[in-house]
Amino acid sequence: MQNAIRLTAISKNFGTVKACSNVSLSIRSGAIYAVVGENGAGKSTLARLIYGMHQPDGGSMEINGSPVTFASPGDAIAAGVGMVHQHFMLVPTLTVTENVMLGLEKQSLFSTLDPKNSAENIRQLSLKYGMAVDPLAPVSTLSVGQEQRVEILKVLYRNARILILDEPTAVLTPLETDQLFAVLRSLAKEGKTILIITHKLDEVLALADTVTVMSRGSVTGTLPCQETSKEELARMMVGRSVLLRVENPPPSPKKTMLTVENLGYRTATGIEKLEGVSFSVREGEIFGIAGVEGNGQSELLSLLWGLHDRNGRVSGKIIFEGSDITGKNPAQIAGLGVSHIPENRLKHAVISGFSVADNMIFGRHREKRFHQGFGFDRQAVTRYALELGKTYDIRCTDLENTPLGALSGGNQQKVVVARELDRPGMKLLILAQPTRGVDIGAIEQIHRSIIGARDRGAAILLVSSELDELIALSTRIGALYQGSIRRIFTREEVSEGRKRGRPFEEELGLSIT
Repeated sequence: MQNAIRLTAISKNFGTVKACSNVSLSIRSGAIYAVVGENGAGKSTLARLIYGMHQPDGGSMEINGSPVTFASPGDAIAAGVGMVHQHFMLVPTLTVTENVMLGLEKQSLFSTLDPKNSAENIRQLSLKYGMAVDPLAPVSTLSVGQEQRVEILKVLYRNARILILDEPTAVLTPLETDQLFAVLRSLAKEGKTILIITHKLDEVLALADTVTVMSRGSVTGTLPCQETSKEELARMMVGRSVLLRVENPPPSPKKTMLTVENLGYRTATGIEKLEGVSFSVREGEIFGIAGVEGNGQSELLSLLWGLHDRNGRVSGKIIFEGSDITGKNPAQIAGLGVSHIPENRLKHAVISGFSVADNMIFGRHREKRFHQGFGFDRQAVTRYALELGKTYDIRCTDLENTPLGALSGGNQQKVVVARELDRPGMKLLILAQPTRGVDIGAIEQIHRSIIGARDRGAAILLVSSELDELIALSTRIGALYQGSIRRIFTREEVSEGRKRGRPFEEELGLSIT
């Protein structure tokens, strides 16, 4: 069978960093092919090279047997290559149809866009592939899973025969992931080629035909998925054996640090997002919040950290160490000994254009250790950044001068996690999706650090869409559904439910209406 993609000795450098070094691989037409690797291994760069977002410094590429050189994504699209990016590229205020049609507008005065006809074509395309979505709905009203459907429809609408998906399940629930896999299998069955860039090894083995492992810009091996295992792939990625689930000794909870009492939140337009939310988190305990995204997690986190819209209506109380902190701002809350890892690091945790070292002290820049006279002690900042970089394996050769935006998404996340877990005097740690987009080796390190913070006495609130993560770390797990906590489980109760084969929503009580 003809190869859909053939790469020969592809190389790409960014300054002194070798993002891809002599990468060669062949992907046959109609295959589902996975590329895995640690954060910064070069897999996303490779995807962007195939899609024309970057141009290689060396090597050659063939698409469907013909040599190609893509100067831009437009060239790739014209050759039948489409890409769904990890961070969706949609305009929230536009409808599904308008987003799909962006870039396809007719330029001729006598050949204008027909929105009604386009909407119907998109509707038919969505039904054909089992990705039902309302073509007239504003993107701002869609769930994360529906947004991804729109991204895939954009690619299919342009008649792509090769689909590249970068971390496609990073923000999806298990149910949405299953639905996506069904779509991808049907696309492959009709002859389309799927290239998945990911770090989730269970999903690779469940979906892909072949997997290539990358490490530090180079290919370390290519294997049929039926002939390998999660453990072997992890070793090839990291270069050592990886604990797929870290040791978590029984905790010793002490006094209550955080109490949420009957918390409610209604937006300025009257939409109720939270209703009667109550729970507590004790010193030396990890309390997990589970649920399908969009059920109030973001609003809960915003209230706890003081980032909510002040025009909305808040009811109930947030008590920290016996004091009501409802309505305080983030600086005041941080000053009480609270650390926060937000679900959207690009919006609330980092500044991409600033250096990696500077991002490592954001929110902590008033600490005396980083000052000298009236300014910053750059040597102290650099030393501290090097220490954290080594501990958390942040892949960057020049922390002082490299902008954070030049790092892979996983390495950016490690910067935020390192900074907040190392905050001195931390009493409460609020974690939201701490390992999203992070590779399996780094997940092990982050989980160890979270358990270490708990054992040192911190109270930890963990919000995660990864049920395995919640079970591995939490003492108790609250199921958040439609803005309310419907039930609080022990970790053992959730584990037993999984053994009995109950689906995600049922075992967490999320099917309650």
